[in-house]
Amino acid sequence: MMAIDINILRLRAQLLLRRLGAPACIAVALLALGVAAWAWAWQQRAVAAQLEARPLPVPSLAVTIAAPPATASENLARFYAALGQQRHAEQQVKQLFDLAAKNGLLLAQGEYKSGYDKASRVATYQVTLPLKGSYGAVWQFALQALRAAPFASLDELSFRREQIADTQLEARLRLTFYLTETQAETQADAPGDAGGAP
Repeated sequence: MMAIDINILRLRAQLLLRRLGAPACIAVALLALGVAAWAWAWQQRAVAAQLEARPLPVPSLAVTIAAPPATASENLARFYAALGQQRHAEQQVKQLFDLAAKNGLLLAQGEYKSGYDKASRVATYQVTLPLKGSYGAVWQFALQALRAAPFASLDELSFRREQIADTQLEARLRLTFYLTETQAETQADAPGDAGGAP
């Protein structure tokens, strides 16, 4: 009996669709899709409301004890520990020449200037290098130099090209090494000594 009822309903639906035509069939299909989409959105809204209604997890009550802040003398000791050694300045310059060769750069004679700040007891060694090579090689060299000497600052990096078609360009790189004095120099620079730039 149930099979007969389904067949009758199917036959009536087919007759109705033939009478209404294609535009009405498309409209009915779109209406059915709209109702299904609305029902899905309503269900998703209910799921989101359930998630929002859940209580947040309670943070653990374990107390973390923060380390006390560093004292001024500890900070000063860390600062001096991060500096390079003045006695190794020439080795740092040699390392720059090695890095330039490794990157395929032509490096002519550089300019060097040393300085000293009595108040901070920090020596500086400024190195200006004229380079010739590709743009990428110069940048690679600059980054490698800063990694090799983390106590250095890149003060200047300038580029010059004679013609647009040139693949090689001229660059000028200026680094400043910040250096700490050695023990012997510290004792020689004690109060009562004239001191001065190295």
